[in-house]
Amino acid sequence: MGALFAVMSKNRLRHFCTAAVVQSRLGNIAITAAHCLVGRRLGVHGSVLFAPGYHDGHFPHGLWVVMSEIVDSNWQQHKNPNDDVAFIVVGRPGHHIQNYTGAEAVATNVPLPQVVQVIGYPDKTDAPITCTGPADAFNPTGYQQLVFDCGGYTNGTSGGPFLMKVNTKTGAGVVIGVIGGYQLGGDLASISYSAQFLRNIAALYKQAEND
Repeated sequence: MGALFAVMSKNRLRHFCTAAVVQSRLGNIAITAAHCLVGRRLGVHGSVLFAPGYHDGHFPHGLWVVMSEIVDSNWQQHKNPNDDVAFIVVGRPGHHIQNYTGAEAVATNVPLPQVVQVIGYPDKTDAPITCTGPADAFNPTGYQQLVFDCGGYTNGTSGGPFLMKVNTKTGAGVVIGVIGGYQLGGDLASISYSAQFLRNIAALYKQAEND
């Protein structure tokens, strides 16, 4: 887990969203919400960095450049909340982030409800918040979403993973959602949403693994 940072003027850094490293063939993929990256410049000369494990001004695994994103065409064209998921390629020459941090599994078409742990970085703090509770389906007309009730999930927590089956020793789990989707993740700090990981996200993950 970690924070996404924007490079500001005079090389100042400001964290603005959350991401998590996920299992991939090349060991260089993380997951976040697609809306986190709208309008942001990626790549070696871009302005987005990923800091896994960030806390209180410390970068235990360093800073990694967000090189590119993989998002669904339905998100690109229509900003469909059911596709508010992005896989990001993070890089540092000669290194693979998964070797340093480990990685979460990704599961799709998971039966609901599920008990999940949700982690995110509020933009006014320098440490993540964590809460455990049930994630259930939220499917008003046109939406295929998850909903999770717990306080404190303000701006900056977007992209934070919904983790099920978390190993109490290692912290590793299975990502079944990320804060985003309906209301870009929720208008209230006490209610968070995610696009359900269905066939569309399964195809996106497969594409990310093979890129």
